[in-house]
Amino acid sequence: MNIEPIFYPPSKDELKNRLVRLQSIMEKNGLDYYVAFSPDNILYLTNFATNVHERPFILVVPQKGKLQFVVPQLEMPHVRTRAVADLELISYFEFPAPKGQAWSDRFKELFTSNCKVGVESICPLQIYTEIPGERLLIDIIDDIRMIKSDYEKGRLAYSCNLATHEHNMFLESAHVDMTLTQMNSKVREFIFRQLLLDDPELNPVATKMIAVFQPPSISFDPHNFTNINMQMEEGGPHISIINAVMNGYGAEVERTFFLGQVPEKAKKPFEIMLEGRRIAFEMAKPGNLMSDVDQKVNDYFRKVGMGENLLHRTGHGMGVTSHEAPFFAEGYEYPIQEGMSFTIEPGIYIEGIGGFRHSDTILIGKDGPIMLTDGPITMDELTLPI
Repeated sequence: MNIEPIFYPPSKDELKNRLVRLQSIMEKNGLDYYVAFSPDNILYLTNFATNVHERPFILVVPQKGKLQFVVPQLEMPHVRTRAVADLELISYFEFPAPKGQAWSDRFKELFTSNCKVGVESICPLQIYTEIPGERLLIDIIDDIRMIKSDYEKGRLAYSCNLATHEHNMFLESAHVDMTLTQMNSKVREFIFRQLLLDDPELNPVATKMIAVFQPPSISFDPHNFTNINMQMEEGGPHISIINAVMNGYGAEVERTFFLGQVPEKAKKPFEIMLEGRRIAFEMAKPGNLMSDVDQKVNDYFRKVGMGENLLHRTGHGMGVTSHEAPFFAEGYEYPIQEGMSFTIEPGIYIEGIGGFRHSDTILIGKDGPIMLTDGPITMDELTLPI
């Protein structure tokens, strides 16, 4: 399946369709309003991205009609510049504010009496306590984000193409003594340059990037990037990571690689990781439970004696962020559906030897996974010359 990469912002019709889906589910749940605070959910519905400090931004979705967006007065021009959705803007002057002039005063004016209000589960308590009527914690926006439209598939393909290209270029240039700073600078420079060439109106608030690696002395500890001076070493396993949100859509690609030679103790774990990956790809089909994907991978790792070397689930969702629902995780018993996007990244971690993990971003097609990222897979391909 060929997915045409897209880099331009969503249309009003695209955002309208998302709102219609949301309001339809609200109706089924008997909700008069829905309250969203998450910047990611606000971006999804409006195309407006921001970093929230002490001044709240709150999106109120009525069961019918346009979105109502409570924003600080100083941010009104910013919202008008970036938002695509049809919005009613409700401004407040400042936080803190005198009684009667606070954000909460404007916010409470939006609701009718005796209403039923859906609220996302990560809503801060200071906002939750100001919501009138009956409140129901329910993550509708997160749920509808799981199924990608054709437009979103194109946006993910674009982000993943850039990540794949630069990751493969990085592998070609990797060498002993390369520093984390050198790798990060090289990858970020290329990707930002290409993003700006394609879209000079790139939104930097909706663009975040991690481009790092771990040498074998650290790769058994997968989230340890506390030493910015760490360097590549002869041998391996090293793990490379590009995880990014590019103007509003995510991508992730990672590889386990070696420089010059493969230590004998690393050969078997690498092949075990590859088999876990193969199992995950085989299971990632519409109708299968997400929990079963992780269960089958983990059962294999336990069977071959690697149960104590498991540190994380098989994969996570991808969309307007680079790390979101849904999840390939034991206990997450939801069916895989066509149009979902995931990473597949089963890993094992052995102190004294290192970590072993490939990650690719996929889209779930009618018959199974469609690769959005790509790159070398085998030990021979990933044993790089010194």
